[in-house]
Amino acid sequence: METRRDIFQAIADPTRRAIIALIAVQAMTPNAIAEHFHSSRQAVSKHLRILTECELVKQEQKGREIYYQLELEKMQEIDQWLEQFRQIWESKFNQLDDLLDNMKKQKS
Repeated sequence: METRRDIFQAIADPTRRAIIALIAVQAMTPNAIAEHFHSSRQAVSKHLRILTECELVKQEQKGREIYYQLELEKMQEIDQWLEQFRQIWESKFNQLDDLLDNMKKQKS
């Protein structure tokens, strides 16, 4: 049985994160993406295939060229998952701010 990759496996790799950053600005062809890396076109294609399987990027045919672009809705899944931690961190920072304020008041 084949296991499906998830978005967190996809973004675990630094090259794939770099590809995401590149195509977040504009859709690009595989060759244009490959120019930004010191790896083979085949290696970049493998990363693109994984990102496509995870639905983080989508392909669009324009003439003879295939362009890859970021799938923003899928990126929102990552953001929603991170939001729970953001709330915890903010709470901890607020507690720390309160503690520091109390310490300053005690010194005055």
